[in-house]
Amino acid sequence: MSDIDQDQGTPEGNDAHQTEQHPGFRTGFVAIVGRPNVGKSTLLNRLIGQKISIVSSKAQTTRHRVTGILTNDDAQFVFVDTPGFQTQHRNALNRSMNRTVSQVLADVDLVFFVIEAGRFGEDDRKVLDVIPADARVVLVINKVDLLKDKTRLLPFIDEVRALRDFVEIVPLSAERGRNVEALVATATPLLPQGEPMYAEDEITDRSERFLAAEFLREKLFRLLGDELPYGIAVEIEKFETEGNLRRIFAAVIVDKPGHKGIVIGKGGEKLKRISSEARVELERLFDGKVYLEVWVKVKSGWTDDERALKSLGYE
Repeated sequence: MSDIDQDQGTPEGNDAHQTEQHPGFRTGFVAIVGRPNVGKSTLLNRLIGQKISIVSSKAQTTRHRVTGILTNDDAQFVFVDTPGFQTQHRNALNRSMNRTVSQVLADVDLVFFVIEAGRFGEDDRKVLDVIPADARVVLVINKVDLLKDKTRLLPFIDEVRALRDFVEIVPLSAERGRNVEALVATATPLLPQGEPMYAEDEITDRSERFLAAEFLREKLFRLLGDELPYGIAVEIEKFETEGNLRRIFAAVIVDKPGHKGIVIGKGGEKLKRISSEARVELERLFDGKVYLEVWVKVKSGWTDDERALKSLGYE
């Protein structure tokens, strides 16, 4: 697939872009931050026009730093979708997720601070407090379509505006795509001038192996529902490409032996459905055939084991 690298993309590899001149062109890194479940991943997918970050109604779906790339005639945005900042489950996994948020915020040109229209609580405030004082922050008010009393929007904006000097404020609906183009237009002049770092058709610097693990993990979140164990992860043990066919061998990691049966389901039906739906979506993503084999492994205590987290790709 032309727009997703099989290896981690690097700006240094784009020699053509290093020598081309783009007068007035702007390029910058933009962090998308907010408490869990405000729609950060949905916004990222809408901005780049394709799904690369998994989406779920459950909190803590995004655990890794996911990078999406949007290039238009005027600018190249390198978006970083971070995990929602965690205030519960204080274990090594959540310390890793919070560390990721802090690292991203220290090294970007612009921050999109995403909140939910009509709702600003203590968890939102904690995320806002983590953003460096000198950062340029755009307040993105998501889910405006779900605000029943639209007259509440302006007073709500005034209430949040008082908390920080935001460079811009943009209400929108990421789910419906409303006003997302206005967000891009508003943010463009806030980026520094510079040459594009990635090819025009690249949409992520994440590998196909990483995306396969994420899409499978999304199906676990969606199809296990309230049964979903907290300590669950996906490990790609083998990823092979033969022409247009990808052979993917994946292990679902659970924290306790009792969780294994939850994932497998009666007669293996639950795991079969999870695998089947993930395979269909991966074939759409990779534009080719996918053979996906999935099994379940128990790694007790992995969520509080720094070595286990590192082996599973957590930073």
